[in-house]
Amino acid sequence: MSSTQQQNTMRLKFAATINDEALPENVDPDFEIAYIDIGNVDSSGTIHEIVDYRFEAAPSRARRIVRDGDIIISTVRTYLQAIAPIIEPPENLIVSTGFAVVRPRPDQLDPGFCRYAVREPRFLAEVEMRSTGISYPAINASEIGDIAIALPELPIQRRTSAFLDAELAQLDTLIEAKEKLLGLLAEKRRTLVGEAVMRGLDRSAPLCPSGIDWLGDIPTHWEIERSRWLFKERDERSETGEEEMLTVSHITGVTPRSEKDVNMFEAETTAGYKLCFTGDLVINTLWAWMGAMGTAPVDGIVSPAYNVYTPGPRLLPAFVDALVRIPVFAQEVTRYSKGVWSSRLRLYPEGFFETFWPVPPLDEQEAIVAFIAEERTKIDKLATATERSIALLKERRSALIAAAVTGQIDIPEAA
Repeated sequence: MSSTQQQNTMRLKFAATINDEALPENVDPDFEIAYIDIGNVDSSGTIHEIVDYRFEAAPSRARRIVRDGDIIISTVRTYLQAIAPIIEPPENLIVSTGFAVVRPRPDQLDPGFCRYAVREPRFLAEVEMRSTGISYPAINASEIGDIAIALPELPIQRRTSAFLDAELAQLDTLIEAKEKLLGLLAEKRRTLVGEAVMRGLDRSAPLCPSGIDWLGDIPTHWEIERSRWLFKERDERSETGEEEMLTVSHITGVTPRSEKDVNMFEAETTAGYKLCFTGDLVINTLWAWMGAMGTAPVDGIVSPAYNVYTPGPRLLPAFVDALVRIPVFAQEVTRYSKGVWSSRLRLYPEGFFETFWPVPPLDEQEAIVAFIAEERTKIDKLATATERSIALLKERRSALIAAAVTGQIDIPEAA
């Protein structure tokens, strides 16, 4: 029998129940629950963390009871597609009220088929279309129930589920391997830069202790200097605010805001913002401990809450940028930051000027910068190709689910 025959559709609420069970308010305060919040489920359907709570100390949204075979669908930030099947859960597993808990009716809907039906692209598109709100789009569980799904006969549902389990396992293995490669490439990039700016390129060069914990041994012909003798603070202000606005991130360093593909808060006027010029070191005072710093690629302005420093003649701006972007430097500046909470540490000029820097000869800095640029290009090219390959595999995954669930391909009967 071919699954490509014409299939019926049915609104989800007639094939499954939604939000059947919830904890009552009179639960024993000491009752222990295992809790899944909406932030613990990713777009691939993986549940990353389950947190144990006493009921009394649990979040107020920890109320939905789930059973084996249920599917949880996040009703907030629906574009993230946080949807996950519940398989053999502990008896005390509870999920956030931010999830719609879909429970297939045994005579209508196979749980395995259901978890694919709610990931079918048209179903996902309908969820997003029915969501309301711009920055935090959300949907009511009743709206999810009104969305139609393909509903073949139960034997076909079960064959389709088994077919997709097998086919997607292979695709997911490939995707996982390529994502692991991306992680290895990122680590290689960090290691390459760190070794170059802290040890140089000549592996045969003799080393000596720097006396600085974060640096360790350095080439004997390099110098060590406090940053107060290498930089000058720049505190010049824009009169008009018409210069290029620059942002400072621990991920991308210093970049023009115009190149950022994100919505960002914009002040009514940027007059009075700090001027910075090409090659200046800009440090996000609040997020320096995360590595939010780098040298400016163009002239522009930055938030008056940031600090701007001009490198002296002993340092090349590109060498400065490479050094401040390695994780160990961010850890070092944390020692000189002020604040009670680790997440609210601030790096002020007096702290920055206490840091020590390696100072290779300028010609060696030029060689290091050139080497880093060349190697980064090679790594980034491979990473870009890998990301493209992952995107294609995910498209294939989505297309396969759509074709199988909607009966567009033959699903052979089990032998």
